[in-house]
Amino acid sequence: MSLATSRKAEVIKSYATKSGDTGSPEVQVAILSERITSLTDHFKTHVKDNHSRRGLLKLVSQRRQLLDYLRRTNEARYKTLIDKLGIRR
Repeated sequence: MSLATSRKAEVIKSYATKSGDTGSPEVQVAILSERITSLTDHFKTHVKDNHSRRGLLKLVSQRRQLLDYLRRTNEARYKTLIDKLGIRR
């Protein structure tokens, strides 16, 4: 499931560290989190959709890798991002 363009622009705007920022770990993790939440809502109605479930697991893995990178490089940014997104870790 992809994000709507307007929703993606909102997420980028709220998590960007500077103007025009689309590649920072914060923005990437926020976009992945939006996609993950939309897929988990999808699975509430489509329980047997195992092909999309594999994609969900890949997204979760990718988000975990980005969060691990952010934690290694800058602990303060990592903690603020987790608090802002409400990810438990």
